[in-house]
Amino acid sequence: MMRESDQDRRERLYGPMREEGVFTWDWMYGDEYALADIHLISRDYRQELSRATERLGHIFAKVVPVLQQADDSLLLELGVPEQALRAVRTVVDQTQPTVIGRFDFAQTTEGLKMLECNSDTPTGIVEAFYVNGHACRFFGREDPNAGMDAHFEVAFVSVLDAYRQRGYQTDQIWFSSLDWHEEDRGTTLYLQDKSGLSARFAALEDLRVWEDRLYVKEGDDLLPVDVLYRLHALEKLALEQDEDGYPTGAHVLSLIADRKLAVINPPSGFLIQTKALQALIWNLHETDEFFTSEEHAIIEKYMLPTYFENQFTGACDYVTKPIFGREGGGVVIFDAKGGILEKDQEEFYWEQPMIYQKRVELPEIRVKTTKGLFDGRLLWGSFWIGGRASAIVARVGGPITNNMSYFLPVGIDG
Repeated sequence: MMRESDQDRRERLYGPMREEGVFTWDWMYGDEYALADIHLISRDYRQELSRATERLGHIFAKVVPVLQQADDSLLLELGVPEQALRAVRTVVDQTQPTVIGRFDFAQTTEGLKMLECNSDTPTGIVEAFYVNGHACRFFGREDPNAGMDAHFEVAFVSVLDAYRQRGYQTDQIWFSSLDWHEEDRGTTLYLQDKSGLSARFAALEDLRVWEDRLYVKEGDDLLPVDVLYRLHALEKLALEQDEDGYPTGAHVLSLIADRKLAVINPPSGFLIQTKALQALIWNLHETDEFFTSEEHAIIEKYMLPTYFENQFTGACDYVTKPIFGREGGGVVIFDAKGGILEKDQEEFYWEQPMIYQKRVELPEIRVKTTKGLFDGRLLWGSFWIGGRASAIVARVGGPITNNMSYFLPVGIDG
């Protein structure tokens, strides 16, 4: 009997998903992205990821209302663009400062350590909530994310209700992303389907600002937008201009600040997105301020020493990260003497302010790829949906997890 090749097995797993049209980017830029392999974890470890997510979510949610009332100077120091200062003060629902967030964790000898929180425009959503379940059925394993796609509707309906209670118009709902970007468009359409909302999709390039209102251009018509889900980073929006140099992004942010546009994720999610907030939280922890003793214990357990200035030279290995970097962009790993061990090779994010964070090594893992066995490093993502822990996602790459790191399905062992 002929042995099934790795490529044939991979096609049996991902071919049907491609045909369904929900997950079509199992190959990205000509390279394998989604692996036809599975990593097994214990039920206890699965629960620990949820606990860490819930507890850290509480810490970040507690800080946001204080930041929304802080002086502009502090917000600017945290990296909030000047054009967004009024918008990020918009209060929607303080129990869930973001609708869809994702904490990234390293599994270390000292337990789980949070590396960052993606709370503005996280991805990996389709992989965690849709693909992982298909892969678990394929390999005959229990899905650690089973049924968690239902969290989206609860979270979207809740934030929409919060907007309504604050007097917003919520009739015309649009989901938007770059139309040409396969992953962004696919992720946005998946969320639109799972949101439970009566909504339509619009490409970002079809959005228009006209007479102090946001519209979607459809042929010769301009269709009003009351609520916008945007898979588009707020810091990028702040800088956008039209062909004539008009600051359209700043205008959209003013619509948000003036309550003429409801956005998901809400602007408060952007305050959590900046890695500078980790430095602020760690400073409050070290000076024994603001948090309760129980909250200080959570910070000590799950967070890493993080600073605005280098406190690590001569003491331990450390990492520099741009405050709004994504997918490992602009990250550099240093040894204790300041020598470079690893450096991201992408061109983006280098112009941003950096934070300094104690380095922890991602655990080693060996996975099957179409090119053979690959020895990489494992990064965990744990979604924070509507204020509660949700699905998990595993990525495998080098010491710096970047945009082309592999997606690895996860199952429960036993």
